[in-house]
Amino acid sequence: MKTFLFVLLLFFSLNSYAQFHYSDSITIEQNEKWFGGAVNEGWAMPFTNGYHLNLFGNIAGNQASPFLVSTTGRFIWSDQPFAFTINQHHLYIQSIDKIVVEKSGNTIATAYRAASKKYFPPAGKTPDTLLFTRPQYNTWIELIYNQNQEDILKYAHAIIDNGFPPGVLMIDDNWAPYYGRFEFRKDRFPDAKGMINELHTLGFKVMIWVCPFIRPDGEEFRSLLHQRLLLFDNKGIATLPWSEAKEPAIIRWWNGYSAEMDFTNPEAVNWYSSQLKKMQDEYGVDGFKLDAGDPEYYPATSVSYKKATPNEQCEAWGQFGLMYPLNEYRAMWKRGGAPLAERLRDKGHTWEDLRTLIPNLTTAGLLGYQFTCPDMIGGGDFGSFIGRDKLDQDLVVRSAQCSALMPMMQFSAAPWRVLDPVHFNAVKKAVALRMKITPYIMQLVKETAITGEPIARMMEYVFPHEGLDTCKDQFMLGNKIMVAPMMEKGVQRTVIFPKGTWQDENGKVIKGPAVKQFQTPIDRLLWFEYKGIQDL
Repeated sequence: MKTFLFVLLLFFSLNSYAQFHYSDSITIEQNEKWFGGAVNEGWAMPFTNGYHLNLFGNIAGNQASPFLVSTTGRFIWSDQPFAFTINQHHLYIQSIDKIVVEKSGNTIATAYRAASKKYFPPAGKTPDTLLFTRPQYNTWIELIYNQNQEDILKYAHAIIDNGFPPGVLMIDDNWAPYYGRFEFRKDRFPDAKGMINELHTLGFKVMIWVCPFIRPDGEEFRSLLHQRLLLFDNKGIATLPWSEAKEPAIIRWWNGYSAEMDFTNPEAVNWYSSQLKKMQDEYGVDGFKLDAGDPEYYPATSVSYKKATPNEQCEAWGQFGLMYPLNEYRAMWKRGGAPLAERLRDKGHTWEDLRTLIPNLTTAGLLGYQFTCPDMIGGGDFGSFIGRDKLDQDLVVRSAQCSALMPMMQFSAAPWRVLDPVHFNAVKKAVALRMKITPYIMQLVKETAITGEPIARMMEYVFPHEGLDTCKDQFMLGNKIMVAPMMEKGVQRTVIFPKGTWQDENGKVIKGPAVKQFQTPIDRLLWFEYKGIQDL
């Protein structure tokens, strides 16, 4: 009892503004393991003793949902964010809204299916299929904040010249004069429409980076403030009604201080969508990378047209993207089942971050975010590239191989620039493998739009109760292909085979359960096809 009271006190002391009203203590069953909550915490799952996470105003920088699921068929849902702690044999939960604890079957898959059907059903639609059928290319790491017409075209032509297939090309941050002005800056894009026409001719669809922030000293800001389409600050009055709010909320984010659109206001949605339509009509832009939107950028002290928690503001930003089949998000709340392309948060150019890709991406599947991209190949956190004379070429190759059989793969650092011929050819081999497997990937994409089943599945999901709940360096692509990328520097790794008959890429048969050692030269990605259990 003392432990439970301590946990409750901890919840309240850390988040006094959350106004938790509901609590529960759940006894963890023998051999029961829990997953869920936040995608970026996938590396920490299954949760162990002492783990704590509060989802109120916090999605850990990626997608999240008020949902936990266990290996024995139980799941937890609340319509609002909750906090939870694992303490010995108990799971303590504190929530704003009622907590639902249900059981369906006795596996993590049966529990997921029941919860998905009831609380986050699939929409029956997919994002633009080009996101899956071809690699994606993002200009971020090559250009950072120096996005410009000349270098973007050089990058696009180099993709084709080096034998990569065209796909979606994303023009990242700083193409506009400032946040809130929707036009290409003339000093860097003398003929933006001509540039996009050329990219289309090369076979690309073009996305541009956008965010919900507005520079607080421009004409757009003055107009939006006058129309009351921005978030307001409550000036310390928690009960201040929207109609009486006067001062705009100024938000600190990674690029400075800005005002922010209020997407609970239909008129704000109309204004913002009209700006994006202008980009489509005037320049030929095909889609949008909708960045930011994290609950942390919607302070609990802000006042919106419709009363909303920080998490609900994030959800509204996600709702907005449903207008665009060609979309990408990094931050998301409670939008499982929606036809939104979700990317894992920026990863550093490190082996440690590479090892988070599989557990984080399979956790996305457990939260209903099936259309997920495993960040940029080699890492998308530009800070980890600063001061480097050269990249770890093995890491770039292994990152490409890890991504190759995930739902999407996205390049940014140009392989032809940073790799020698041996490593470059290894990356091209990974892309060729993806193109070979693409029909199966697309089969899964179409199926998940109807069924909600994960595309990339944790091993425990497909092979329950075989001791695979802690396996974080292998995953299943559907129920047919097991992928075991190299996640460490070296050329040898261990693969765990569940019960059944397996076949490698050369036709060799392996019978499970078994643990095998494999040589993995730099150009080899280990993958195995499941043939069933009929031969056992």
